[in-house]
Amino acid sequence: MENELAISKAGFEENSVVTTTQYIVISLGTEQYGIDIKYIDNIVRMQQITRVPQVSPYWKGVINLRGEVIPVMSLRVKMGLEKDVETKNSRIIIIKQDQHEPIGVMVDSVKEVVTLSSNQVEKVTGEAKEDGYVSGIGKQETGLISLLDIEQVMQDM
Repeated sequence: MENELAISKAGFEENSVVTTTQYIVISLGTEQYGIDIKYIDNIVRMQQITRVPQVSPYWKGVINLRGEVIPVMSLRVKMGLEKDVETKNSRIIIIKQDQHEPIGVMVDSVKEVVTLSSNQVEKVTGEAKEDGYVSGIGKQETGLISLLDIEQVMQDM
């Protein structure tokens, strides 16, 4: 959810607009990633995934979620990381984009929801942006969060 705040502090112009965005923080291995909450439809526990033959290696298969068949992909494999290790903390995040069918994304765990203001986010530029799935780096007191560009992840399927 994006909100606009008018702020008036030393060092800022009068009525500067700072936007805030909420992110679901997930873990893949030892790294933390953020997914803009506007793309999240649901978060479900791991369940039986039915394999589909002759698909890209990052496709794990499909699940039946309340009567709807949803394809599930491994975010780890998609991003070139090591293969998934399912644990009790593993989750499937159902991603919904405006003009696309829902897709399940398998993650190691879901940590929390954070709200980051635009001045807490450093945009990724240059080759890193062109070649990757990270749109920015969120700065928090507890550390850094790589913010995923879900549209880019889904576009490359």
